[in-house]
Amino acid sequence: MTTETITTVVIAAGPVLGSVGMSGLTFTTGLTLLAGLRGSDRIKLDRDKSAGIGILLGTFGGAAGDLWASVTKGVAEVPTSLIQGTASGNIGLGGVALGITAWAFLWPWKRNIWPAFLGISAGVVYGQAGGLWAIGHNLVIRLADVVGAL
Repeated sequence: MTTETITTVVIAAGPVLGSVGMSGLTFTTGLTLLAGLRGSDRIKLDRDKSAGIGILLGTFGGAAGDLWASVTKGVAEVPTSLIQGTASGNIGLGGVALGITAWAFLWPWKRNIWPAFLGISAGVVYGQAGGLWAIGHNLVIRLADVVGAL
C-alpha cells in the first residue's frame, strides 16, 4: 500500500475519530480525571497530574460552552473569590491565575481532589486573565480543535 492509497482511504473514511468536538474532549477529560481520582488501576494521579488534567478540563469546558462552561465557571468562582476577596488589595485576574496555579502545584495536598479542583479553576481563569495566560489557553484550545477534527 502506498502513501497515496493510505491518504485516500483516510480521506474517504472521513474523520478518524468521528465528530469528537470540544464537548467530547471535555467529557473524556472529565472521565479521565474522575477515574484517576477514584483510584483507577490504569490512571495513577499525583498532585501535578491532577492539577494538569484539571487545567485541561477547565480549558476545554470553557471552550465547549453550554453546560460545560457553566460547570467549570461555577467551580472557578470559589477560589477566585477567595483570592480576590482578601484584604490584600486589588488583585487582577493575572494575579488570581498565578495564585491559583501556585496553590494547586506548591501546596502539599494529601488528597488529589483539591489540586484537580484548583486546576479546573485555573483553566477557566487563564482564558479570562489575558496576557501570557491567554496565549497558553488559546494554544491548548487550537490544538484540541485539531484533535477533535481528526
